[in-house]
Amino acid sequence: MILVSACLLGHDCKYNGKNNRNEAVLDYLKDKEYIPACPECSGGLPIPRPPCEISSGDGFDVLEGKAQVLSADGKDVTNEFIKGAQKLLEIAKEHDEPIAILKECSPSCGLHFIYDGTFSGKVVHGSGVATALLRQNGIQVLSEKEIEG
Repeated sequence: MILVSACLLGHDCKYNGKNNRNEAVLDYLKDKEYIPACPECSGGLPIPRPPCEISSGDGFDVLEGKAQVLSADGKDVTNEFIKGAQKLLEIAKEHDEPIAILKECSPSCGLHFIYDGTFSGKVVHGSGVATALLRQNGIQVLSEKEIEG
């Protein structure tokens, strides 16, 4: 089973109420079973919502309590991000050999890159909270860039 960032499938669940529809991902999934997922929505965050970034670290640091996720308006949304990541992990564990295709640069789903926490548009190496939790539990994660490439 493949878990897929719902925004990549065209679901309007991004922070701004839009999506990241990705034709390469949709083509890849044509003959496969998959489950759309948005950890931020599963964690209880609304659509739309202020953009969020991880402050002083990445998703692994958030899970260890060394960093937090903040919204652009200064609200601490760390708990919502962790809750959404845990729900994604629960879904993954219900299936044999799950993999995930998640949205690069997202504070939840980024695999190789996330924004740096300053809301300046700067990207740094790091993983999002949901990706970190899945990887800690041995679940393979791919970004849409790897599907495109």
